[in-house]
Amino acid sequence: MEPGGAYLARATCDGDDVLTSADELLATLQHRCGGDVPGPLAIPALRDLVQRARGLGLKLARRMDASDGQDAISAWVEVEPDPASGACRIGVANWQATPLPAEDLNETAARRVAIDRTVAELVAVLDAAQAIIAVNAEAPDLDEVTAAMQAGVGRPWTDFITVEGSAHRQPVHWRLLDGAGVKVPGSSRKWRATLVPKTGVAGEIHGFELCLTSETVLPEPVAPPRPVPGENRMPSNEPGPVGRDIAPVLRQPISRIIANAETIRTRLAGPLAEEYAAYAADIAAAGQHLLSLVEDLADLEVVESEDFNTAPDRIDLADVARRAAGILAVRAQERGIMIDAPKAGEHLPAVAEFRRVLQILLNLVGNAIRYAPDNSQVWIRFEDAGGRARLIVADQGPGLSAEQQAKVFEKFERLGRSGEDGGSGLGLYISRRLARAMGGDLTVESAPGQGARFILDVPADLLALRPTTAQQPESDCAE
Repeated sequence: MEPGGAYLARATCDGDDVLTSADELLATLQHRCGGDVPGPLAIPALRDLVQRARGLGLKLARRMDASDGQDAISAWVEVEPDPASGACRIGVANWQATPLPAEDLNETAARRVAIDRTVAELVAVLDAAQAIIAVNAEAPDLDEVTAAMQAGVGRPWTDFITVEGSAHRQPVHWRLLDGAGVKVPGSSRKWRATLVPKTGVAGEIHGFELCLTSETVLPEPVAPPRPVPGENRMPSNEPGPVGRDIAPVLRQPISRIIANAETIRTRLAGPLAEEYAAYAADIAAAGQHLLSLVEDLADLEVVESEDFNTAPDRIDLADVARRAAGILAVRAQERGIMIDAPKAGEHLPAVAEFRRVLQILLNLVGNAIRYAPDNSQVWIRFEDAGGRARLIVADQGPGLSAEQQAKVFEKFERLGRSGEDGGSGLGLYISRRLARAMGGDLTVESAPGQGARFILDVPADLLALRPTTAQQPESDCAE
């Protein structure tokens, strides 16, 4: 750099990318990006330019694009490295600041909800009156409240926790509970509740998703005790090494990685160049895929164990279908897909394990949503087939060839799909194993360009069978 150059601002940094001095323009940008003077370079674009100049050993002059959280900055920057020390002299010859567009509050709220969903340690599905439909939790200190909620299906979720600072009779309006601090029986950690409303076409609320999150991470997951060698045990669904030892250790750190990547991607932690936000989005997507794979491998280990069995009970297959549709309604609405499930008052008695049937239907309906075109429909129909109770999940997707139908239930089969869209290739394999363990089966009917129909058969509850509400013609599912 020429000592007498007409620079608007100057700065220096050492060989470790520490900004040692800076004029007002660069110092202000450094502070707004979360750094200090002296302190590590906190302006990503400038740090990248300094490292390139030092690596090449040449003076570089480039345009720098940055953001201070208020303005979009465009500047012409020259960086001259000292070959001996690695220190760099920085000069800014042009500087333009343009106000950033107004923040989209709806988009920001949606991003925060996505982060809360990722790090939530308890997730529950609620009806329009905030009564519990289903609940799932992973952390050991939530076992007590999870068991109580599962036993209290149909009661308001606020019956099982304490809302801090609220003396109102529960449940109160959901907006007063969204973001509230709560105390959970059996846990010493502080928790925060997030309520995500599920709305219909006209904007009416027909249910909620409840997420409980905590800023405190348990120091170490508590694994169930190992079985004693030689101990006489009845056949059970006890997890093996993956589900017992590996999955609990991986779930929390992977979830935290996803949450941190989402925080970076959405710039909630401060301004960031677009390319770095894109890197964070890739990390979050990869984390989601890895977390799904961990869960699938844990399930795979269970269903392939020699002593795997199910706990059949009398259930209403139509009710399970409605619950699966409700749980996946938000995902379907994001793509304009309508799930046509059995109507309230329709029943199909069956003998099967409730949570395993729900697991199968969540996989089938989730796949239908994934592969169906935007603004299409997914149907869930049921049939009384004599001694069998039958559910059909149909979509308007691309359909499957005969060769694909022969492979679709194979382990790790993704039909040529890859990455996040392809899943782990274990969902349908596990679902068929579960169906057959309950004395049923899972099959597929399809043709290219005509969508797919996945058919779940389980034993019917012959003692409870009675005339059921007439079903729509099967042609509805294939149109």
